[in-house]
Amino acid sequence: MFRRIFGSDNERAADQAETALTTAPTTEGETATVRRIVARLEAMPAEQARFIASAAYTLARAANADQDISAEETAEIEKTLHETESVDEPTAILVTEMAKLQARTVGGTEDFVVTREFRNLATEAQRIDILRACFAISAASGTISAEENVVVNEIARELDLDPATVNTVRAAFHERLSAVQEVRRLAGTD
Repeated sequence: MFRRIFGSDNERAADQAETALTTAPTTEGETATVRRIVARLEAMPAEQARFIASAAYTLARAANADQDISAEETAEIEKTLHETESVDEPTAILVTEMAKLQARTVGGTEDFVVTREFRNLATEAQRIDILRACFAISAASGTISAEENVVVNEIARELDLDPATVNTVRAAFHERLSAVQEVRRLAGTD
């Protein structure tokens, strides 16, 4: 199933995701739940599954910019997938965990390719929504670090969003940028 969703180009990462899912300690009820979710993902049309997988990976990429995906960032990814991609909560949780594993294990080698895949599948409004979600995920800790800001800017370029649109989205998170917070701290205005 993981090869179908994320593509067969990443067999090692797909094997790791499958192993993580199937060897994790679970109770009988959790196993049945996971199987129902997997069946639901496999029942999706291939293009919809690719769309959700590429959106989730792009969000996980933003979360992993500082080489750590926090519980707050994870919750924000799950919320975004549940609310904007219209998947139920258990499916959003599973897809988030799969995307986090991919972002951690294959990282930089897939970033550009997967974000471009999302760009090709999404409307402009959906691309803007994902950019906004990337900023929200980065800001989940209260501060958008310089590393997170760089990665979100790369994502914006790969989504082919014009600078004015990116600046409009970024403006909503201006006070969360670490550079702005540092200037305010140094000026004594925070």
